[in-house]
Amino acid sequence: MKKSAPPLLLAALACLSLALLTVPAWAAAPDLQGLSPEKPLIVDSQAGSLSYLAKVNGKYLHQPTRHASIFEGGKFGGKSVFSALAKPDDFRQALLSLGFKAGDNMTMDNKETTSVQGDELAVSVTWPGAARAYTLDEVIVDSNGKPLLIRFGGNQGAAHQHNTGCLICLDSCPVGIASNAAYTYGAVEKRGEVKFTGNAKVLPPDGTLVVITVSPKK
Repeated sequence: MKKSAPPLLLAALACLSLALLTVPAWAAAPDLQGLSPEKPLIVDSQAGSLSYLAKVNGKYLHQPTRHASIFEGGKFGGKSVFSALAKPDDFRQALLSLGFKAGDNMTMDNKETTSVQGDELAVSVTWPGAARAYTLDEVIVDSNGKPLLIRFGGNQGAAHQHNTGCLICLDSCPVGIASNAAYTYGAVEKRGEVKFTGNAKVLPPDGTLVVITVSPKK
């Protein structure tokens, strides 16, 4: 007759199975480059880059938006392709610590006639299981086929005042820490010059944790 496992062994195995089922996604993914919800942003001074943790917002793989990445705790937290776990203040300070210079040329008065200035940024995105790191142009589709021109706008005062949480906007923005100089403010939502969506052919499913890396444009 086949002996059954001792009750204590069965209980231990049950606890282990439950623990494995409840491990958070970030803990099970060693290629998140050391990032976690408790440590959502890392500065690599030697490489001259920063990386932060975000989640794919599947809604904007099919609907247009003017936001690439917004802090999930900001007023506009649910309106971007990538919901960032890093805060705008930390993102801005990290850029400054790496020697990037902010344009700080955008205001609420000139926003529709002025392109954001500041150092140009290279932005890439990767995730556990991705074949490689993809450029922002590869994961966000511009309906006009125009390359993104992401610049460090700065906007500390406006970011604090409006608390939208915007890290990277897709047209020149007086509030977002960085934004796309290829279009002036209003090109997406007001004038309908362009539509932006996440690239559903490249990006992983809704809720997937991704690593967004920002470095100097070469």
